[in-house]
Amino acid sequence: MSEKKIPYKIYLEESEMPKAWYNVRADMKNKPAPLLNPETLKPMTEEELSVVFCQELVKQELDNENPYIEIPKKIRDFYKMYRPAPLVRAYCLEEKLDTPAKIYYKFEGNNTSGSHKLNSAIAQAYYAKEQGLKGVTTETGAGQWGTALSMACSYLDLDCKVYMVKCSYEQKPFRREVMRTYGAGVTPSPSETTEVGRKILAAHPGTTGSLGCAISEAVEVATHTPGYRYVLGSVLNQVLLHQSIIGVETKTAMDKYGIKPDIIIGCAGGGSNLGGLISPFMGEKLRGEADYHFIAVEPSSCPSFTRGVYAYDFCDTGMVCPLAKMYTLGSGFIPSANHAGGLRYHGMSSVLSQLYEDGYMEARSVEQTSVFTAAEQFARVEGILPAPESSHAIKVAIDEALKCKETGEEKTILFGLTGTGYFDMVAYEKFHNGEMQDYIPTDAELQAGFDGIPKFPGNME
Repeated sequence: MSEKKIPYKIYLEESEMPKAWYNVRADMKNKPAPLLNPETLKPMTEEELSVVFCQELVKQELDNENPYIEIPKKIRDFYKMYRPAPLVRAYCLEEKLDTPAKIYYKFEGNNTSGSHKLNSAIAQAYYAKEQGLKGVTTETGAGQWGTALSMACSYLDLDCKVYMVKCSYEQKPFRREVMRTYGAGVTPSPSETTEVGRKILAAHPGTTGSLGCAISEAVEVATHTPGYRYVLGSVLNQVLLHQSIIGVETKTAMDKYGIKPDIIIGCAGGGSNLGGLISPFMGEKLRGEADYHFIAVEPSSCPSFTRGVYAYDFCDTGMVCPLAKMYTLGSGFIPSANHAGGLRYHGMSSVLSQLYEDGYMEARSVEQTSVFTAAEQFARVEGILPAPESSHAIKVAIDEALKCKETGEEKTILFGLTGTGYFDMVAYEKFHNGEMQDYIPTDAELQAGFDGIPKFPGNME
């Protein structure tokens, strides 16, 4: 098909929206390792997980066999408020870089939460409502997930309690106020409101917090409050399943115009957007139908893939959650207060960790000043102010496009633009004022995190 016919923005019709989520685990030869009970070291049962999570979500969490899971009509109707999301051909960026590469990005920022997180928030809130629960608890880093969940809960008349990483709570007061506008209660974490929060504060006075701390507090409140369950915005199998709508929409749009990406890039913190974007393409690769080069991009300050170890570890700092097998820096690792709050997590999704271990993906770490340089460059030519998290993918997409300029290759590059950065102006201000610093943890600092990983036969061996 003639290149001229590819519009700047490709929008699907509502009738073309996916009616099912795609479960990449069904096509994985090596399934992700099961969650373990930290006391018995045996796989968590449906019954055990149902104490923390909604029953239907537990089924999705444990389902490694069904490739497609139907999206309930009420969720599809909610999706129509902001989906289908556009697939954008970055013509302006290509011209500015003077590259023969063709660059596309899937833009997930067309909603008030400003990110892709709403795709899973509405699903998790829906299943909580269907179960007859009163409310849910969660954690949030940069605030996109907390905002998304508060929106979904207000739509369904559910109570929403959010534990927000303390440095983000202070850096992003407006994000906090959006959550409160939608009716959520927001507490800076670690806090004095939970037993685990008090313990963390006693051990680390003055800590700026981490997603691992906030998870511990949210889980404690969910398990000690009747009628509540815990929901999570990333890492879990169920979340990657819901986020597959990103990739399925992207692939449908690309197939419509006969476009096949060579390189697919996503930022990686816990793995929700990366897993969602790549899933149908990864499915093709796993089934031997097509080949793609996948690149996960993470911050140098929190390098789970590039410098972490593949082992069973706690998902949270307070060690109250199940053990997940993942690339991890240790649940006690508290990253520096870098400005991509959504990527400040010590571990990586078990699905993505298994795919990475099996050699299906590459991972790169990048420093935040280079990330903000790329973000600014992108904003100036494509007209969207990107979130710091998304800008990690932008940085590597630009790197790959410039390599094509050197080699003359006309590669097709796809990346996930997970959301907007309008609530991240403190970070942009520090960058513009020259006050932003790059922080790379030393081997000794990483070792302190590794030392806290549970020791049992077969782990870390």
